[in-house]
Amino acid sequence: MINEPSFAPREFGWIEVVCGGMFSGKTEELIRRARRAHIAGQNVVVVKPAIDKRYSDTEVVSHNENALPSILVDTADQIVLLTGNAKVVCIDEAQFFDERIVDVANLLANDGKRVIVAGLDMDFEGKPFGPMPFLLAIAEYVTKLHAVCAESGAMANFSQRVVENTDKVLVGEYDAYEPRARHCFRPSVDRRRGKPIKPFYQVEQPHLAENPNIEHT
Repeated sequence: MINEPSFAPREFGWIEVVCGGMFSGKTEELIRRARRAHIAGQNVVVVKPAIDKRYSDTEVVSHNENALPSILVDTADQIVLLTGNAKVVCIDEAQFFDERIVDVANLLANDGKRVIVAGLDMDFEGKPFGPMPFLLAIAEYVTKLHAVCAESGAMANFSQRVVENTDKVLVGEYDAYEPRARHCFRPSVDRRRGKPIKPFYQVEQPHLAENPNIEHT
């Protein structure tokens, strides 16, 4: 279920957190909410940590390649300086910030802003990731998204690392992780068990022969 506020007084701020594992659609959901606010005429600012340059330095990009212009920041405190005129502040990959992001999110919400935060709630070992547990605790609205397990096809909420690297932070995508259900999750590193991800192909429409009995208008 998408736990998104359907009504809130404009003069008050609040915090929304979108969390889940890799490939669950967190950034996709953040982009969706940001675009809706922009269409409504609200001033929206999107930021992401400087460590995340997988797809672009100037955009926040989902794994499905949807994108919005964004600002790279080195520290959480920079977000306050860059969003003074914003009504909506979107923060992607929040797990990569230090615990100051919690104070910053509270400060922005207390200033009357809508704060939308997206991030991994668990790391590759299945443990709470960075400041995310604290952000979940202070948020008015929480949405937990799930992917599809690459091994079993069940609901997946774990991010399985599939490369030989045990660093706490490893910014990666399909090459380094795959989504896993609880019964398929093998911390900390496992071999790849899912099939290679293929692009969507255009389905060809069958050729419909002309039927002389059908009248054309």
